[in-house]
This record gives sequence, C-alpha cells and structure tokens, in this order.
Amino acid sequence: MTRPVSGRRTGWARVPAPLRDAGLVAVAAGDAWLAVSDSSWTEVGLAALACAALALRRYVPLVVVLLTVPAAVVGDLVVAPLAALFALAERRRDRRLLGACAVLMAAASAAPWPWHDPDSRDRTWTLIQFVYTLAGTAAPVLFGQLVQARRDLSQRLAEIEEAREHERALHAQAVLARERAQLAREMHDVVSHQVSLIAVQAGALQVGSRDTEAREAARTIRSLSVSTLDELRNMVTLLRASGGRATELTPQPTLADIRKLVATSGIDAELTGVLPDTVSTPAQRAIYRTVQEALTNVRKHAPGAGATVKLWCEGDDVGVTVTNSRPTRPSLPLPGSRQGLVGLRERAEILHGTFSAGPTPDGGYGVRVRIPAQTT
Repeated sequence: MTRPVSGRRTGWARVPAPLRDAGLVAVAAGDAWLAVSDSSWTEVGLAALACAALALRRYVPLVVVLLTVPAAVVGDLVVAPLAALFALAERRRDRRLLGACAVLMAAASAAPWPWHDPDSRDRTWTLIQFVYTLAGTAAPVLFGQLVQARRDLSQRLAEIEEAREHERALHAQAVLARERAQLAREMHDVVSHQVSLIAVQAGALQVGSRDTEAREAARTIRSLSVSTLDELRNMVTLLRASGGRATELTPQPTLADIRKLVATSGIDAELTGVLPDTVSTPAQRAIYRTVQEALTNVRKHAPGAGATVKLWCEGDDVGVTVTNSRPTRPSLPLPGSRQGLVGLRERAEILHGTFSAGPTPDGGYGVRVRIPAQTT
C-alpha cells in the first residue's frame, strides 16, 4: 500500500480545485482591472481573455501562456503572466521550452506600447526593464520546477517505501521457507530413521517369533510403522513445498499415473506390461517413485538416450525395471542431492522388497525394484 510522504495536506490543497481556480481568476481580474481600466476595449478584452484562460492552466498550460502574452504587451499585468508561467513550469520538463516562454513573457512586458508611438519609452529604459522583467519571469519558472521536483521526490519516496514493504514480505516468506525446510530435514533425519528401525525390527519379530499373538502384534506394529513412514514422507514433501494450496491438495500418484508420467517425461520412453489393481497403495507409490526417479536421471545424465519401463509380476511380488540406452550427447553437470537412489532403496526395504541399480552391458543404465503386491 502506497502511503503519502507528508502527514497531512496543507490548507490550500484542501480547497476544491474549482474554488481555487475561481479565486485565482478573481485576483488576476482585479490586477488586470487596475492595469487596463482606462484603456481601450481591445486591451480590456485581451486582459480578460488572459485572466479567464487561467482556469485551463492545469490542462493546456502552454496555450494559457500564449494567450497571456498579448495582455502582457498592452498592460502591466502581474498575476496572470506569473501564474501562467508557474503552471507551465510545474507540469512541463522541457527546460528549453520554459526558458523560451520566460524570455517571451519578459519581452512582451518590456515592449513599448502603443507601437505607433516609438518615442513613448526610451530604448535604454526598455532594455533595463526587459532585464528586470526577465528576472521576474524566471522566478515562477524556477518555483514551478521546484514544486515539480518535490512532487517527483514524494512519489519516489512512496515507491521506495512500497518496495521496502514488499521486500519485508519476501524476506518473511524466505525465512518461513527456510524454517520449513529445516523442519523437513529434521523430521526426515530423526523420525523417519527411527520409524524405519521399528518397522525392520517388527518384521524380524514377525518372522522369528513362534507365538501367534506376538506375530500378530509384530505384524500390526510393522503395518502401522510403514503407514506412519509413508504419511511422514508426504508431510515432508508438503513442508519442502512452497505452501501453495494446489500442492497441498494434489492426490498421491498410483499405477494409473505411470502412463502419463512416461508420456510427459521429455525423452523417448516406452511402457510395457501391466500390474493388477489389487496392488497395495504403498507398493503403487514405490513403483511410481522408482519410475519417476529413473526417468529423471535419464533426462539429466543420459541426454538423447531412450528408456524402457517394464512392469512385471512374479508370484506374489510386483516390480518395475527401467533401462536406458547409451547417451548420444555429452551430459551437462547438473546439481543434485545424490540421494534419489538411496531413497528408493530405503523405500523398497521398508516394504520388504529389493532394489538394484547399475550399468547395463550395452553402455546404458538399469534400475529394478521388487516389492510384495500386498504390503503389511
């Protein structure tokens, strides 16, 4: 929000513009009446035109100055010429134009009148009067430029204050983002590790225990640990995100989204094989993340290579194999956390599956994950 620099408006600024225009015209008319009251109707008409034109000084200041020049020639007007020059200097930035208008107004005021009587004024006195009049016409021009500079400075200060407010808001958002990222790292490093150990120990107890109740309790603990770990990772993703509503409401991917993922991967990729819809939700997410990470690595580290995504079933297990060919262009060094494959391995082990990755004989690279179709 832009705030004015000054605390409050002056008394003159609070007066409505029509009243200010009427007051200025009235003062100029009084000055003109004293200057040309005993002159001809032509001189009175020119003075009246100059005074009335002041009402338009905000809209056509240059025209107002030009309309005031004839009145300055025929009479010793003071208010109308000075007001016209001030209005022009307040609204125009061309200093050459302002200087020319000041000189023109000074010349008009110092010119001998009537013209048919050249002896009405001494030439030396006219030159001296021109110099003094020029100093007088320069004053409203300089004052108008000062008012214009002050107005520009006020606007600039208001813009700077608005920019500072925006910068403070951005800084607050950056601090919040850093805090969210720090919290996400702490949750991943501490809570995720502990929950993973609980799941592994519960799985070992489930396999090795001879007591039926103990095995059932271990199975329940392991199932809850896996679900908790999955929800925890989703929360970490939200904390690392920008906090937008669209990100928070995005549904978690499933097997149905793999085809779209392959089609929009940006590389020449082919999807083969199908998996049953009865695969558990954690297994579907693990397969999707494996395909996503593998295709990302192909796009980053193997430019120009093609990829094959193969979904397969073997007994009670399901899995996916992603292989890519040899790159056809040299890869560019891109930043990365180098934790993508490590995270996939951890996810597979949590689901009691296996994960493998390594180069292929033809110079490419392959990623393979195997997970029980029904995770507990």
